[in-house]
Amino acid sequence: MQKHNPQRAGISRRAVLAASLAAGTATVLTATTATSAAAAPLTGGQPLPGGWFAAPPRSVRPKFRWWWPDGLVDPTEIAREIDQIADAGFGGAEIAAVHHSIKDKSVLDTAHFGWGSTPWREGVEAALRQAARRGLTVDLTLGPSWPVAVPGVTPDDEAAAQELAYGRASVAAGTTYQGPVPEPVRPAADAVTRRTLLAVQAARVEPANATRKETGLDLASVQDLTATVEDGRLTWTAPAEGDWLLISYWQRGTAQQPESGPHSAPAAYVVDHFSPAGTAAVTGFWDRSVLTGTVRRLLKAAGGAFFEDSVELETDALVWTSALPDAFEKRTGRPLLPYLPALVLDKSNQVFAFEAQITRQIRHDFWETVSHLFNTHHITALRDWAHSLGMELRSQPYGLQTDAIASAAILDIPEGESLGFKNLDDYRCLAGGRDMAGHTVLSCESGAYNGSAYSTTWDRFLRTMGGAYAAGVNQTVVHGFSYATAPGVGWPGFAAFSPYNGAPGYGESWGPRQPTWRHLPDIAGYLGRVHQVLQTGTARADVAVFRQTGYTATGIGASWFTATGVPLGWTHQFLSGPLLDLPSARVKDGRLAPDGPAYKALFVEGDFFYGSTPTLALADVRKLLNLARAGLPMVLFGAFDQALTPGVPGQDETGRLREVLASLLALPQVKAVTDKTAVGDALAALGITPDTRYAAPSTLLNAHRVIGDTDLYYLCNGKHAETVKPPVATIDHDITLRHTRRGTTVPYLLDPWTGEATRVGRYTEDGDGITLHVTLEPGQATVVALGRPGLFADRNGHRRHAVDSDADRVVFTDRGLAVRAARAGTYTTRLSRGRTATTALPAVPGPMALDRWQLDVEDWYPGTEATDTDIVRRTLTLDALLPWSQIPELADSAGIGRYRTTVPLPADWTSSHGAYLELGTVSDTFRVSVNGTRLPPADRLRPVVDLGEHLRPGTNVIEVEVATPLINRLRVSRPAVFGTASRQAYGLSGPVRLVPYAQALVR
Repeated sequence: MQKHNPQRAGISRRAVLAASLAAGTATVLTATTATSAAAAPLTGGQPLPGGWFAAPPRSVRPKFRWWWPDGLVDPTEIAREIDQIADAGFGGAEIAAVHHSIKDKSVLDTAHFGWGSTPWREGVEAALRQAARRGLTVDLTLGPSWPVAVPGVTPDDEAAAQELAYGRASVAAGTTYQGPVPEPVRPAADAVTRRTLLAVQAARVEPANATRKETGLDLASVQDLTATVEDGRLTWTAPAEGDWLLISYWQRGTAQQPESGPHSAPAAYVVDHFSPAGTAAVTGFWDRSVLTGTVRRLLKAAGGAFFEDSVELETDALVWTSALPDAFEKRTGRPLLPYLPALVLDKSNQVFAFEAQITRQIRHDFWETVSHLFNTHHITALRDWAHSLGMELRSQPYGLQTDAIASAAILDIPEGESLGFKNLDDYRCLAGGRDMAGHTVLSCESGAYNGSAYSTTWDRFLRTMGGAYAAGVNQTVVHGFSYATAPGVGWPGFAAFSPYNGAPGYGESWGPRQPTWRHLPDIAGYLGRVHQVLQTGTARADVAVFRQTGYTATGIGASWFTATGVPLGWTHQFLSGPLLDLPSARVKDGRLAPDGPAYKALFVEGDFFYGSTPTLALADVRKLLNLARAGLPMVLFGAFDQALTPGVPGQDETGRLREVLASLLALPQVKAVTDKTAVGDALAALGITPDTRYAAPSTLLNAHRVIGDTDLYYLCNGKHAETVKPPVATIDHDITLRHTRRGTTVPYLLDPWTGEATRVGRYTEDGDGITLHVTLEPGQATVVALGRPGLFADRNGHRRHAVDSDADRVVFTDRGLAVRAARAGTYTTRLSRGRTATTALPAVPGPMALDRWQLDVEDWYPGTEATDTDIVRRTLTLDALLPWSQIPELADSAGIGRYRTTVPLPADWTSSHGAYLELGTVSDTFRVSVNGTRLPPADRLRPVVDLGEHLRPGTNVIEVEVATPLINRLRVSRPAVFGTASRQAYGLSGPVRLVPYAQALVR
């Protein structure tokens, strides 16, 4: 039995960097600054340097969300885990205090080891110091867990999160109420000891304004009785007609603590996200308690970004801040208090309503004001503070009814999430803000699946993320990497979210505790190359979709584009009103934001969040008119000749709005449609086509970037949402890609698994379009570059290519253009310069089924300590391939299996021959070796490997190394937590075939 303890394994360091750090932090600053500058993202006009795709720098590689049990960490172990992350090919980590799996929080001893404590800070210093040595960056959450909170804030403080609670009392017509001001319908949290009466109002009940859940009220009847309150009591007589309500409004703290606390002593409470005081509490704590001189120096060496998780403010009432009434009146010119009945909430449900239209407009004005305060006093203020420390701000700016699109434009790095986002349009909202603001990165919290701890496979991860990359994501923060251990945890170590309420949690705990960790450099390389492509140059999108309300994480898409346009190749992003004030909001040559994303048209429709009502703010429609007059084509879907203002209109504002819209609709480059099926025809009438075109609807998704005169296309066979049915099938069809280069342009296929860039052998050209064939399995992705001949320093840049052939494939080799087929014969190829060539291929052996294998297994078991793994070795001879769950000796096994077989090839096998190894079903990660040579990483979603020149006449040895998740072992070793899980079908299940081919140059 072999012992395996990843936490005690030796640390692999880069000798040069280690030596340079011997002198201390000052050396780190110099070295790291130079490295960071060299790894800056490429923008338009720069050439692609050597190794640009094959060897992406640390700066674009994926990161881990790194969960700590607050400050109960050892600096030596922290440095070791940084090395593990670096050795796996990742680019950084985000330190987050998360320990939902630990129910007895007393074992964490927050009085001595809480978030922000000295041991926590020493752990942060160790992480930053080792990250600087290894060329990684470290991000830091702004507080423990989420939402943002810091120790020292109490629920009654001005800086604490606030709510507006309401009370009510019924008063019959002509009767008198005499008594205390109505108490809130929901009591305050236990820790709240103070409250302020904001107002008391009377309002007449109007049944005609009622909805299924809301009591109807008459806005004109609202009376302010606040001045009549004496010593907390009120006397008021209702008018003689109608039923009346007394409504009280109480401002108080929410006493919300960050998730799964306490994390500190004193406990941290969530701050006010809408006031300067709330932000000052956060920055003040960091300045006083965390940012020592050493930490500041280390942040400059290895710091990346401060991070804020999704804004999940919890209250049974209405989120509030003291400045709201004044801010509302300043923005709208009207007092807020008369509108309060239409705003108060009870457990997220609206309580009262006025007439439907005015209610909608009131709520729009209120949440627009809240959004302004959030973006001004929280997002912008925290970003500026981060910049003062040489850091960036990364945030998930959603969870409230605020303009997340505008927030994305303010942030250095907006972030979405694969678990909480409903579909790809949620990412497209954040991408619009990012690109209009001229930023580069859209991050994603990736790979959290409910109930899938220790059973998540990387193929599931890749299928989830493939579509997200097409929607604008270009940084992956993997969810996640747990610190090694914590008091009372079981094998294989501390996991932040497992057990979760006694069952498997969500999100993985990746790391050396997982058998697949052995293959993680292959995954990291793939993700890094995808990021490199999608962070290079500037984004291109066909159409901007205007949103009156800039929410995201809603799953609400765009009429026609989401359901019809995307399957035809169209791309779109979402904009909201504030983005029209950015410097990029200009038109040149018919393009909005001509330097990127260079939208060809703007699409406007009714506000989905308010019943699809055709609304536009007067200020926004004036901007749209200016853009249209400057030459931007537009399509308006809906009755915009009868448009309304989103908020409560001022005097004659609706009439002025419609006058400006009439001018807009009269322009020849503006089309109005009332049927969404007519949107495509309207775009065609305007002469607008997508950069990527398919002949028929397809599940192929695409993202387009441009650097100089090179076009980069990321292509993925994905789906709009995880829940979409039927499942995505294999695609196998032609696509046409538009290029920006004038002059000879050639396509290259970029393999994100191997880093190879190869000129495409068969394609056709027509004007600025190149048509080529794409075959992708579900979730599989590839990259096509269109650029100058020799773009990737290949020898084939100026050689003729094929436009048609009856061979199986036409490929460029180091020696020139070649045809490839699985059968002997003479093949005809039509070349780009008009000549037709014939090529004879020799005899080829038929496909061979590989059924008999020797399987050597490293079977993982719990060791003596929670972080120890005992390995039992087994050897089996298999006459047929089956998943481990169907092999009695391996039914509950997890670990690493090495499959070995031999293949005889005939004596006339030459360099003109090759073969594909088709692995069939294999789970989870794998590597292939032939005759002792390990081959480059293979596509996890299409496990077919070209063995090419590695085969020889006679006996050939093929080995497939497979690593599995741990769930099959955990379900029997920890049945109390994982026993409900079913056995998973891991291993090499096949069928496995070797499919030979012959290849010869086209002469």
